[in-house]
Amino acid sequence: MKLAIIKYNAGNIQSVSFALERLGVDFHITDNAEEIKTADKVIFPGVGEASTTMKYLRDRKLDLVIRDLKQPVLGICLGMQLMCTFSEENATECLGIFDESVKLFKPTAQDQKVPHMGWNQLRLKDSWLDPSLEGEFIYFVHSYYVPVNPNTAASTDYIVPFSAAMKRDNFHAVQFHPEKSAEAGERVLKSFLK
Repeated sequence: MKLAIIKYNAGNIQSVSFALERLGVDFHITDNAEEIKTADKVIFPGVGEASTTMKYLRDRKLDLVIRDLKQPVLGICLGMQLMCTFSEENATECLGIFDESVKLFKPTAQDQKVPHMGWNQLRLKDSWLDPSLEGEFIYFVHSYYVPVNPNTAASTDYIVPFSAAMKRDNFHAVQFHPEKSAEAGERVLKSFLK
């Protein structure tokens, strides 16, 4: 299997790489459009800010490449948010794979901190994720979220219920960090790789 990790100004490429190495998976980190198009599977990681990342992708025409991919694609954290239509983070037009808007958490109580950082329980719903992940705790770090919607494959709660995972056609996405979620995170990556 030829697995491509899209190279851009994302902060978690190294930790995703280490997680795949632990699973014994071969991969290639690339921003070459041809290599991405011809890969069997693609991972679109992300830690960063929406508008500067979209600019980076557009400058290299990678926004068009990602949108047109036909093989399985996995967006992680910012990668999932950028697969949506719009993000409230600096009013950013995104890729439009999921017809959803990304919203900023608005605390309603003093103990609700933004960014949301910590372990939350998954609730699966018609999911591409391994059924054994129902109720598992997964690690999140984010200030923005995608509301629960028809493409939601798993949800969780922080201030409001939100999409922990989504799927549409060949596009899979998770808001959490499987690469930082121990054994449960490995099962998430295996779910995609299968």
